[in-house]
Amino acid sequence: MLNTLDLEGRPEDTRIVVAMSGGVDSSVTAALLKSQGYDVVGITLQLYDHGAATHRKGACCAGRDIHDARNVAERIGIPHYVLDYESRFKESVIDNFADSYALGETPVPCIECNRSVKFRDLLATARELGAQALATGHYVASRRFADGSRSLLCAADADRDQSYFLFATTREQLDFLRFPLGDMTKPQTRELARRFGLEVADKQDSQDICFVPTGRYTDVIGRLKPNAIAPGDIVDLNGNVIGQHQGIVHFTVGQRKGLGIASGSPLYVVKLDAATRRVVVGPREALRMDRIALRDVNWIGDGALDRVIGDGIEMYVRVRSTRAPQPAWLRAVDGGYEVELVAGEEGVSPGQACVFYDAPSGQPRVLGGGFIKSATASRATRAGTRDTMAPLAEAVRG
Repeated sequence: MLNTLDLEGRPEDTRIVVAMSGGVDSSVTAALLKSQGYDVVGITLQLYDHGAATHRKGACCAGRDIHDARNVAERIGIPHYVLDYESRFKESVIDNFADSYALGETPVPCIECNRSVKFRDLLATARELGAQALATGHYVASRRFADGSRSLLCAADADRDQSYFLFATTREQLDFLRFPLGDMTKPQTRELARRFGLEVADKQDSQDICFVPTGRYTDVIGRLKPNAIAPGDIVDLNGNVIGQHQGIVHFTVGQRKGLGIASGSPLYVVKLDAATRRVVVGPREALRMDRIALRDVNWIGDGALDRVIGDGIEMYVRVRSTRAPQPAWLRAVDGGYEVELVAGEEGVSPGQACVFYDAPSGQPRVLGGGFIKSATASRATRAGTRDTMAPLAEAVRG
């Protein structure tokens, strides 16, 4: 007989490792499973030197969070361990983050952390501890199929859904992962925290990249990749130099503010050329792309992707975490995969994720996704953009 986590056996005979970050979500996850009778073990990861990151002496990553996680574990009566993952986090996440920015991309470090550190390394540790599952406080849901395999779904609370950051989760990992908060809202989670008497019930959510708590990510990149903060030219779509910049790391595709260029009409960052250190700008129309080449595609839909793709698969895709899914086609092209957007999308940036869904709203199933390698516009879009560039360049040069 299956228990509430779709696992065989009584809860008291089922060990669950909970990834405890010190926040309210993972704390409630641990408390909820403990209240249901499971054999819960809490693990908190020390990922970076918080004192160095904030230029202050003191605690590790993040000292207060580890303290909060330990207090929650003591409150609910579960064993709690802190594991030093600093070196593997730097190699898998921080170095990758800096490399990506130096290439003119806009990376999403949370995706890399989930797929490498948490769902690879921590998951392996949970197995070594004899756990039947690893539970996290992510707002995403999973469902069991009749054959015992599991699917990944968007959270019931659309405002909290974190499926975009979990697209790289594999089928094997999904079988071992559990997300108890997937059908809850954030207010419900906080209310549970109060019922369990947890001090973190009203703790604020983290808004910054965890290893850049000051928000100055350029400091991290400049230290690891000095070339990324080397000056260069700002050019229009025709290659005319219209300004200078202090490093491509300060820009992302779709950016409008902070260009430092006086123009009679708004200018946006259209492309970053790391090789020449050029920031290419243009009108808003130049941002609209309808073809996206992908790398590192992960498929968790039905069947093997190469067998089911045929002439193309109709689906819905999200190109940034804050964008709504829109209709698109996924096709196999030249040994790789390409997404064709039905209506086009603005500000498609290399390094971001393109995540696949089977529906545009509700709790759609996540079919997988890939990282954006490049994006192009249709011939009609390019022609329309060229028509607007001549007067624009003249206006910029004054």
